[in-house]
Amino acid sequence: MTSKEAPEVDRSERERRWRLALGVNDDDAQNAEDTSSLSASDQQLSNALGALYEPKAAVGAGGKAGLGRSAPRVAKWLGDIRSYFPAPIVQIIQQDALERAGLKQMLMEPEFLAALEADVHLVADLISLRSVMPERTLEVARDVVAKLARELVDKLEHRMADAVRGATDRRLRTFRPRPSEIDWDRTIRANLRNYQADFRTIVPERLVGFRRKQRRRVDMDEVVLCIDQSGSMAASVIHASILAAVMASLPTIQTRLVCFDTAVLDLTDELSDPVSVLFGVQLGGGTDIEQAIAYCEQQIGQPTQAHLILISDLFEGGDRDSLLARIGRLIEAGVNVIVLLALSDDGAPAHDAALAGRLAAMGAPVFSCSPDQFPGLMAAALKRESIEAWASSCDIRLERGAP
Repeated sequence: MTSKEAPEVDRSERERRWRLALGVNDDDAQNAEDTSSLSASDQQLSNALGALYEPKAAVGAGGKAGLGRSAPRVAKWLGDIRSYFPAPIVQIIQQDALERAGLKQMLMEPEFLAALEADVHLVADLISLRSVMPERTLEVARDVVAKLARELVDKLEHRMADAVRGATDRRLRTFRPRPSEIDWDRTIRANLRNYQADFRTIVPERLVGFRRKQRRRVDMDEVVLCIDQSGSMAASVIHASILAAVMASLPTIQTRLVCFDTAVLDLTDELSDPVSVLFGVQLGGGTDIEQAIAYCEQQIGQPTQAHLILISDLFEGGDRDSLLARIGRLIEAGVNVIVLLALSDDGAPAHDAALAGRLAAMGAPVFSCSPDQFPGLMAAALKRESIEAWASSCDIRLERGAP
């Protein structure tokens, strides 16, 4: 390759990228010279993007590239998009399709749902629309929600189990442990002589485990997740519901899940089935935090063993003074009150900074955290360690107290 040829190749690639970014219109399609820089695959990619992002692609509008109102057509389009982009980009394009092209009505079509890439935002849409879905579509919607629930549980359950193992007395050992009580490090070391070279594994002839503290149930740590289910909190509601279901499966703590808007919904009895939990959520509506805190207060048996995690943007539609007084009483009684402005990967949302400041001044840490950070938060809370110190170690900014 000569030095004169290299710039020509670079210019060709730049032209290709510009053509993909700008799209190929119908006039271009008739001009072989204009389209020669795009391969057949590139033209298919351009058509797939143009179906959504070009002006003629509006739902119901004319033009060959438009998405139209056909569920099979949109399902095929989604399949094309998945073949060109990784899952995170597919999810962004899906969300744009729902918002820009007015395709929310397409969520009623089973074929369309089956083609979607499950993510938190899609599940939020399905939850909000479930009451108007036909039965056949609802079955497919449950499968989509179940897929995301499984992915989140698989991602978080081991981390959460390790985080709450502070309820386990590691000083006491047992050689007949249950699966969740096995101390794998000590078990491997105790069975090194049983290493099988042919299979490259160890036969665990003797299991070493932790023996859990024998405590009455009333002395167990109580965790109450109180979640604002207004529309702006959709991602937080979904993540918190999954995490609550994971915590409820652990025998060392009592977990309660309470969702609220202007009414209070206790989903604790559904925690064994994360999908039922998610389908029990009512996204949207107003916000009455004080009423929800009053309900949670009634459910707490041992204040000094209780942890109340309020997840809300704090735009209170109820009695603010009564809310502050009630939280103050809980803190004085020994309840570990923590306020999360969001439990998502999207960062801190718009929130009532004045109310956040007053809660922080009362001694309730106020901040946002991601689902990945939540197990660490619970570990610190269960040990009654400084939440401020934990947040600082995670580079999380806490809201400042206000008089």
